[in-house]
Amino acid sequence: MRINSKVSFISQGAIIASLYVALTHVSNLLGLASGAIQIRLSEALTILPVFTPSAIPGLFIGCLISNLTTGCIPWDIVGGSCATLLGALGTYALRKCPYAGSVPPVIANVVIVPFVLAYAYGFEGTIPYFMLTVGIGEIICCSVLGTMLMTALRRYNGIRWAK
Repeated sequence: MRINSKVSFISQGAIIASLYVALTHVSNLLGLASGAIQIRLSEALTILPVFTPSAIPGLFIGCLISNLTTGCIPWDIVGGSCATLLGALGTYALRKCPYAGSVPPVIANVVIVPFVLAYAYGFEGTIPYFMLTVGIGEIICCSVLGTMLMTALRRYNGIRWAK
């Protein structure tokens, strides 16, 4: 039985978006999803563009919905979602070097999110300080947890990803 590739692409993107939202809400319930140091478990999913391009819209839409439903302000909704989109595009571009795939989401968030924290939310602190704290959270989620997720998924070579 042959599955339509467009249906597969949309389905995988939707699943990734829903996983991103669910994991963000878990992080939010634990008090980890916002603030200077953010540990969004959902950011581990930013490694998925290594496997499939359907992760790019899935991550973007998942972040957008998460930011809308967790009480973020408009600048954070736009800025955070764009950072996730840029990170996902960068990860997809580095898919041939999968262990470097966690770097673009870290960089995108370290460059964009500190300005949102400082200027949109008015948090006390400097941009370099926020770059450090956001970077720590992103390294934990994207690099450590994301690489663990990628290693686990590579064991299942039979998974059919949308191309």
